[in-house]
Amino acid sequence: MDFSGLKVIAFESRQAESMRQLLIRFGAKPLVAPSMQEIPLSDQTAIWDFGRRLMESTLDILILLTGVGTRFMMKTLESRYPKEALVQAMRRLTLVARGPKPIIALREIDLSPTITVPEPNTWRDILNTLDTQCPVKNKRLAVQEYGNSNPALLEALRQRGAAEVLVVGVYRWALPDDIKPLQEAIESVCEGRADVLLFTSAHQIENVLEVARQMGREEAFRLGVRRCVTASVGPVCSASLRELGFAVDIEPPHPKTGSLLSVASQKSVELLQQKRKSP
Repeated sequence: MDFSGLKVIAFESRQAESMRQLLIRFGAKPLVAPSMQEIPLSDQTAIWDFGRRLMESTLDILILLTGVGTRFMMKTLESRYPKEALVQAMRRLTLVARGPKPIIALREIDLSPTITVPEPNTWRDILNTLDTQCPVKNKRLAVQEYGNSNPALLEALRQRGAAEVLVVGVYRWALPDDIKPLQEAIESVCEGRADVLLFTSAHQIENVLEVARQMGREEAFRLGVRRCVTASVGPVCSASLRELGFAVDIEPPHPKTGSLLSVASQKSVELLQQKRKSP
């Protein structure tokens, strides 16, 4: 089965063109509307603090939450320290990779993670993995963060007795420079011209709502979503959608784009029929 010509809106940004091609392959009429971009923080004090501590060997564990953040962090540090010295210093740490993207970023600089967090790669999975493989009590940790901070993770690490939790903010999420495709996607949902919505990142819905508010269309957008099939890439993304008041109709067994498209293409036609039969 495939999407059978359904109008599918995806809010993917970094892999927008790849997503469009995949949707076509899965039989959809795609509208890919990039919803965010990563902007390096103008204040890079946290990265420099981490770099100094790294080179002084006064940290024990580094938790890497994103591949993009890992690359940003290392590129910034390479402007002050020799790359080989940084890599050697990183090898002295217990490197904890949250999922496949930080692993890829590490491999690009000839490093491998000491510990890999299993799917679905939530912050609770990070804690469970550390509890079983590397308890943090009396350890000095650094956490390379998302575009948004995760206070619950940081507090849980402190409650487990970590001697220090150094927060390394690297980038923030912003709207894309060109929001016209996003405005078009929102209008399509409001006017009932969309069938399936694909979310591949937890922050996407926040930016979509921000633009909908700017357009004065938030209420119409929320009503329009109810008549669409909403598909989320995984638990972290689903939690963000639900927190903001949206039901999740599809979540694949593995939090990956390919799995999302496979499951959504199989289930969307039937789910959409059920939704639109409801009063």
